[in-house]
Amino acid sequence: MRGYSGVAMYIKREVLKVTEGLSVAEFDDEGRTLAAEFDDVILITGYFPNGQPDLGRVPYKLRYSDRMMEYALALRAEKKKPVIICGDVNTAHREIDLARPKENEGNTGFTPIERAWVDKFIAGGFVDIFRELEPGPKHYSWWSYRSDARPRNIGWRIDYFFITPELRPRVSKVYHQPQVHGSDHCPIILELKP
Repeated sequence: MRGYSGVAMYIKREVLKVTEGLSVAEFDDEGRTLAAEFDDVILITGYFPNGQPDLGRVPYKLRYSDRMMEYALALRAEKKKPVIICGDVNTAHREIDLARPKENEGNTGFTPIERAWVDKFIAGGFVDIFRELEPGPKHYSWWSYRSDARPRNIGWRIDYFFITPELRPRVSKVYHQPQVHGSDHCPIILELKP
């Protein structure tokens, strides 16, 4: 989807429908969201806003996040299909999700209000499937370009797969590929059983 924060999907299987945006101009003008409906699942990719160093865009980020949750839950109810949300959520949920939590308290992506939103999202019916299956530390998906952060694994886990619970039995693996370069993020993979 075109825009300031455009997202894309590369799809190898038959798709029933692709929908751009969340039907809210302030988010859709930035090109942050795509949804693909398949016969057995709905996949939504989102590039959640960055709150900015001065925290000036945190309210916008929270509005987008709330709308994403409403949209995903409405699709699930309407289509009677499980939902996957993937993308850069721009928030490390727990201390385990970043290398230096104490040094980053109060910084965008790790403020109490942003982290509380992830709690709200999970309480609203979504599973952070990576964290459910991998409880250990030092699994990150983003590293600053500064100070050799990536080779030293001084990172943040800000890219997620959230699933609705009925999809759990179909999850075979979920993992990160930190060895794959080309961005300050690494690919994250979710494999489903047929």
